[in-house]
Amino acid sequence: MKPDPHNKGMSVIVKTVARWLKGLILLYGIYLVLYGHMTPGGGFAGGVVIACAFVLMTLAAGEDQGLSFFPKAVSSTVDSIGLLVFLAVAWVGTWWASGAFFKNVIDTPQQSYFSLFSGGTIPISNIGLGLKVGSSLFLVFTVLAAFRLIKNIDSKDEDTK
Repeated sequence: MKPDPHNKGMSVIVKTVARWLKGLILLYGIYLVLYGHMTPGGGFAGGVVIACAFVLMTLAAGEDQGLSFFPKAVSSTVDSIGLLVFLAVAWVGTWWASGAFFKNVIDTPQQSYFSLFSGGTIPISNIGLGLKVGSSLFLVFTVLAAFRLIKNIDSKDEDTK
């Protein structure tokens, strides 16, 4: 049986499993970002896991379908927003605390210790970092995939000469 040249990506089984796992991987990445101030994880680890969900879909379903989940323009915008959130938290700490960079300016009452809202500005920083890392890693993956595609096209042109 010849493979269909119009069918991009991997087999139906791989595509189906990737579709099922995509939501769970994203959910776990969001969990790592949100609870990073209380558990091992945080913005960087959660961002890497979130990027892995989009990379998995791109590898399983092909570049066209993978980019339909998280287009390059949206990824670039989310990357910039994540950096602005991270820098805004640092700037507010500097401005509010008269010169202390990244000062935690959100006071946490004792009864909310060990809860989602117990970290002050740390969860906000984690969210910004998670957005930045997740979108940046996905953009790096798409650029490297494009370079590989260009290299393969160039090598095929040289073979036909």
